[in-house]
Amino acid sequence: MEDSKITIAEKIPASRKLQESDSRALLKSASKLIALKGKKVSEFSVAKNVSEEVVAAMLGPTGNMRAPTLKVGKTLIVGFNQEIFQREFG
Repeated sequence: MEDSKITIAEKIPASRKLQESDSRALLKSASKLIALKGKKVSEFSVAKNVSEEVVAAMLGPTGNMRAPTLKVGKTLIVGFNQEIFQREFG
């Protein structure tokens, strides 16, 4: 993150497990979700409704929210992919 000159406004420790309800709460203030799982990139428009597919894209196999999770403006980015970070943050 420091390489992209991103200022972190809030950092939540890994010991605090974020669940489905936390995912839904974050989605309320977003219009776009970019979910990254390895090389797989899924983009969703979440301005009008939030489907189960969207919430599932944010969660890992244990049911906890995947990391890192970033909110940039009205875009949520969940997971990590170097190409996407370069595209979104230069």
